[in-house]
Amino acid sequence: MPSPLRTIGPSSRKAIWIFFAVVLVLAGIASVNPVEAQGSPEKRIALVVGNGAYKAGALSTPANDAGLIAQTLQAAGFDVIGARDLDQNGLRDAMRDFLTKANASGPNTVVFVYLAGYGVQYQGDNYFVPVDAEIANAMDVPVEALRITDFTRSLAGINNRGSIVVLDAARANPFVQSNQPLAGGLALVDPDANQLIAFNAAPGTVAPQEAGPYGSYAHALAEMIRIGGLPLNDVFDRTRLRASDLTKGAQISWNASKFKNAFTFFDRGPNPPVAQVSSYDNAAIRTKPIGDFDERDAYFAALDRDTMRGYEDFLAAYPNDSMARRVRAIIAARREAMTWRESWNADTPEAYWSYLRRYPRGPHVWDARRRLEHFEAALAPPPSFSVIEYDVPPPPPPEIVYVDRPVLYFDDADFGYAPPPPVVFLAPPPPDFVTLAPPRPPVDLYVLPAPVFVPVPEWVDPPRDVAPPENNIIFNNIHNTVVNNTVVNENEAAPAAPGLTTGEKLAGAAVIAGAGAAALHVALPPSVQKKAAVLQKQVPAAAEKPTPAAVLAPALVPSIQPQAQTKIQAQQPQPQTGGAATRALPGANGQPLPPAGKLANEPPAAAAEK
Repeated sequence: MPSPLRTIGPSSRKAIWIFFAVVLVLAGIASVNPVEAQGSPEKRIALVVGNGAYKAGALSTPANDAGLIAQTLQAAGFDVIGARDLDQNGLRDAMRDFLTKANASGPNTVVFVYLAGYGVQYQGDNYFVPVDAEIANAMDVPVEALRITDFTRSLAGINNRGSIVVLDAARANPFVQSNQPLAGGLALVDPDANQLIAFNAAPGTVAPQEAGPYGSYAHALAEMIRIGGLPLNDVFDRTRLRASDLTKGAQISWNASKFKNAFTFFDRGPNPPVAQVSSYDNAAIRTKPIGDFDERDAYFAALDRDTMRGYEDFLAAYPNDSMARRVRAIIAARREAMTWRESWNADTPEAYWSYLRRYPRGPHVWDARRRLEHFEAALAPPPSFSVIEYDVPPPPPPEIVYVDRPVLYFDDADFGYAPPPPVVFLAPPPPDFVTLAPPRPPVDLYVLPAPVFVPVPEWVDPPRDVAPPENNIIFNNIHNTVVNNTVVNENEAAPAAPGLTTGEKLAGAAVIAGAGAAALHVALPPSVQKKAAVLQKQVPAAAEKPTPAAVLAPALVPSIQPQAQTKIQAQQPQPQTGGAATRALPGANGQPLPPAGKLANEPPAAAAEK
């Protein structure tokens, strides 16, 4: 029987062969990693949100923190969108915008998300709180706040190189002021595939209240991102050490990772300073037994590893050290968080009874009771039931005192103030990154504050094989003080008017360059930008206030035309009234922790009723 191809003409046969050849080529390309097949550079995108103007209690640093992280990510080649003070609709829309962007960005994309503000945990999940949230009862949380796992799972479902999600949101919050409180801090979670999750404070703990201009965690994270050649996990491990250093041990950050691809924010150039090349870079320090370190180094070795085994080895070697009480508190919080996580994952009456037997007055008592009510089960553990087997043993009696309250703080002199970390674990901070100047006040609705850029050290190189996003001024000039693609020397930025700060000179230089204040700010998510435009049209022109750059422009550059100046409504920082912003936190400033059973932030009358 003749071949079917022989029954058709030569031109048709040629077309068919070409078609099959193209199919084979495309199949071969599809079977290879897109980066290897096409040599396409890595793309980097980021979403940064800083919520501080809460109705329930204002926060002073999240907007500035978000601005600092956004600028740092821009320097590392990220295409950043971000906003401040988003309500529930704005936050949902911004996240939806970003998921759309991530989905369209392609498989060679690294995603970074940073959320600063109030975070709460409820029944095993973490929620990020919009500024307009009204959370009087625990049941309000899923309605008023956004569940983080919904967002992270959506990110994990996108085919990309990996995602990094940072929650700078573990704070004492002013919500649910009742005798059935939420557990403090954030809940221990497992990252999704190819994802890193980081908290500003360890699960079940909260960061101390800070006046600013930046929070210690954001300050530490920005510093570590800027170190050339530092692997991703090391960035967050060193951030933990630096945040502890900045707060004298009061803040211990946490991270967990399933990020599988090699990643560095910046590359290490030739001839780095000796301070940046220490024995910390030797992998042997990570495997050296904790007991082989001396007392001081042993504490930081355990903190660097941040594992139950490491902390327990420290106590076994140095049970009477000045840091022993602090380490016991760290273990107590981690053990309780792990116990609750396993109980929540099992989600049975037996699991919640098992938790209540271990922690009859623990921080998740009310979460357990709420789940038992859901199952229509007895609230008190019955005399006999199948106790679940946890991965961690029960807490020894000395630990119970630390978790017999809804919120655990490390900001207490009773724990002992942690000394600075030895250079072997953490090099001193760069001199120009020790004290960061506060940014100018935000210049428009939702726009993040723009810090004065601190140049990246000369020995740090831009990341190789990264597609630079359009109009990324910082990335193109990481070793310079830059504005609108123009390298600006502080002394030559503009004809200096008396009394101008460096930031004001730079803002004036931006106007000279022709881009106005927009050159200094992170782009808003599309939905937020549309909302801002609508709201600004509703503001009478007479009520608008000029931006700092617009005010500077006539003094610095008399020839600037009015239409070239950026005209927007200045947003002043909101006064800190009510909520956690005006109340002294338990354990803060050396004050004693509340006695077991007394609730944090609980009014005296409520305490008397129990």
